[in-house]
Amino acid sequence: MTGYSSEKSLKNYLRFAGSAYRGQRLRDNLGQTDNVTHAILDAGFNSSSRFYEISSDLLGMTPKIWRTGGKGMQIYFALGVCLLGYILVAQSKKGICAILLGDDPSKLLQDLQDQFPQAELIGGDHHFEQLIAQVVGFIETPEIGLDLPLDIRGTAFQQRVWLALREIPVGTTVSYAEIARRIGSPKAIRAVANACAANILAVAIPCHRVVRSDGTLSGYRWGIERKRSLLTREAKKC
Repeated sequence: MTGYSSEKSLKNYLRFAGSAYRGQRLRDNLGQTDNVTHAILDAGFNSSSRFYEISSDLLGMTPKIWRTGGKGMQIYFALGVCLLGYILVAQSKKGICAILLGDDPSKLLQDLQDQFPQAELIGGDHHFEQLIAQVVGFIETPEIGLDLPLDIRGTAFQQRVWLALREIPVGTTVSYAEIARRIGSPKAIRAVANACAANILAVAIPCHRVVRSDGTLSGYRWGIERKRSLLTREAKKC
């Protein structure tokens, strides 16, 4: 029975690894060609119809939207201030697609444009301000949780990492190596770190709760001091 379980686990891992590799190769191909079908086949998918069945899982959107940088999408956004500095919250029709932190609001808007270069960016109205208030409230009182729909976009591997991060309780930390073990890829420690760095949903996907194996703080997309501040605040609240 043990041998059978190990063999089954290996097959499942190889199936996932193959899909993740093809997904990454497709992302690269879509940025280099105007022919979506050729990009799909060259990435190793047997047919375009098979790929379209799972495209949302691999890319977070259809390949056409990915290739055009979000063209055809409408993204509403608003800027605000929180205890960590400036914050930008953006939302697609599916849910919150970006929570960005920084010291310069113009740079936050540029970051959003870089993430979705072809999307139509629309400044949110006063109703949207209620949404950003919820996010700011969550930063200040993390124990209340953030009950808002998220539009999470990334490769299959990134989404596995981000799902594991969302399971880390408030007030605790986990090492990159432990996250790698939890998702069944114990040797992919660097890839886990890269997935954390690629996260554009600050606090909603709590990559700030991931530390080195010795407990020390490592890099954070929005600055190591913000990471320290978040962890300190969360520890006091729990």
